[in-house]
Amino acid sequence: MAEQTLTGSLKRAAAEYPSLRALSVPGKVEIEYSHLDALIESAASCLIASGIKPGDVVALTFPNTIEFVIMFLAVIRSRGTAAPLNPAYTQEEFEFYLSDSESKLLITNKDGNRAAVAAAAKLGIAVASAALSPARDVEIVGLVPDSCETLPLEKIINCPSDVALFLHTSGTTSRPKGVPLTQLNLASSVSNIRTVYRLTSKDSTLIVLPLFHVHGLLAALLTSLSAGASVALPASGRFSASTFWSDMLAVGATWYTAVPTVHQILLERHLSAPEAVYPRLRFIRSCSASLAPAVLARLEEAFQAPVLEAYAMTEASHLMATNPPPEDGPHKAGSVGRPVGQEMAVLDETGAIRPPGVPGEVCIRGQNVTKGYKNNPAANETAFQFGWFHTGDVGFVDEDGYLHLVGRIKELINRGGEKISPIEVDAVLLAHPNVAQAVAFGVPDDKYGEEINCAVITKDGSEIDVMDIERYCKKNLAAFKVPKRIFVTNSLPKTATGKIQRRMVAEEFVLAKTAKVGA
Repeated sequence: MAEQTLTGSLKRAAAEYPSLRALSVPGKVEIEYSHLDALIESAASCLIASGIKPGDVVALTFPNTIEFVIMFLAVIRSRGTAAPLNPAYTQEEFEFYLSDSESKLLITNKDGNRAAVAAAAKLGIAVASAALSPARDVEIVGLVPDSCETLPLEKIINCPSDVALFLHTSGTTSRPKGVPLTQLNLASSVSNIRTVYRLTSKDSTLIVLPLFHVHGLLAALLTSLSAGASVALPASGRFSASTFWSDMLAVGATWYTAVPTVHQILLERHLSAPEAVYPRLRFIRSCSASLAPAVLARLEEAFQAPVLEAYAMTEASHLMATNPPPEDGPHKAGSVGRPVGQEMAVLDETGAIRPPGVPGEVCIRGQNVTKGYKNNPAANETAFQFGWFHTGDVGFVDEDGYLHLVGRIKELINRGGEKISPIEVDAVLLAHPNVAQAVAFGVPDDKYGEEINCAVITKDGSEIDVMDIERYCKKNLAAFKVPKRIFVTNSLPKTATGKIQRRMVAEEFVLAKTAKVGA
């Protein structure tokens, strides 16, 4: 029988692999599984003694550190709800997220976070800090013992229905929506990820994505810990291309997962300053945004490992579909693979299932999927029609059962009635030998309703001719899909998790400038 709680999954791994390395910062500190379990239990006891009760939300704002991992898991162990927050938020943003999550406590690293602490003070929320001592104990400062009698930790039983994690969607089209995820959601997800990628105690990875986001948190950290595998965190607390491969070698990494932006940065560095030795990886995983087939091919050639593109979202506790490892089937460039651990269907507007090759909205249901957004009945009514969760993505399934995404419903470009997938245009642009990054996006147009534009970044040392890109597009795309305007730039706006959102790019290059002109 599959484990019903994330806590149970982690307890099992600690019991099976007590002496194996669970967490490390290369060259600085290592924490074995038995020690990590003891640290979590100790911190959870402190939280309970301070009055944290089942269902209480505890906000956490840290860089990617061992202290974050301990406190995150301690909150869940205490039957609280962990709400990780981006440490780069402004005070106003912290006020929104702390208020919307109804947090009872904020925990930071020992250096604190001025904006977060100010927001908590304004809202009357208690603040504590956590640090790992030289003796490898966790020291929590600021927790006040509760005057009421509390249950000892050994009597605290984690339940599948406990809300363990509270995250927000990225809010690309509206106010961010709160997503509660239960112990069962998380346990199901880590089981799905662990199984499909065959992760075991022999595996090791370096986390390059922020742990306040579901990709790094579920796919890299929690799944690895449930498998008895090793997880390393960069000394700086964030991704650095200059130290990435030396850290990977130091910890004997067998795989890593990242967004396409990180993969492209590593490729650019490989071209300009290749490493003397690269680790032998079982696979490289890409998720959270579309990976162009040309970039996938370059990654596989450069780092000599299969690149497995996946499809995920917060509401599904991350993974929904992935290309399998080579031993389990082919991986297809341009596809996000086969569904994993849940039902998936492509539906039309009436809820009928589309046949293979016919696009529709991608919908899912399963134990990893949230039961609904917090305090948002209108969003829930839209998202859970016909007994399925509606992702908002358009795609089709091929004859082999592999899902191909066309784009977000709201990102499809309607040029005079012709529906254009920006992902398709991205792929053509990225196949150009001098283009490193590219994003296609729609803009308002008086004649066609919408027109297609794009922004590109050149490879290091490459000079690019806009006319040459236009000719390349005309050769490889139908005429109506060729971008009307091409912007050459040195950088593209990204979200805090490294994703490139088309709306942000459109605002950067076109929409904001148009608004100013018309003002």
